Amino acid sequence: MASAAPRVFVGVIAVVLAIVLPAVNAQAPVPAPTSDGTSIDQGIAYVLMLVALVLTYIIHPLDASSTYKLF
Repeated sequence: MASAAPRVFVGVIAVVLAIVLPAVNAQAPVPAPTSDGTSIDQGIAYVLMLVALVLTYIIHPLDASSTYKLF
């Protein structure tokens, strides 16, 4: 009769590999997004461009001709 030791050894190796192998493909968690100031700068730039656009459309009719009535 053959010994059961090789079967137990193979079973233990199979269980260890079944536990360890899925962890090999695991990825590290994504780090939290950090702001380096560029998004803040871009937001300020958009606000300033909007202010310039609004001022342009408010001021332009006043100096273009007297026929425009703003209010």
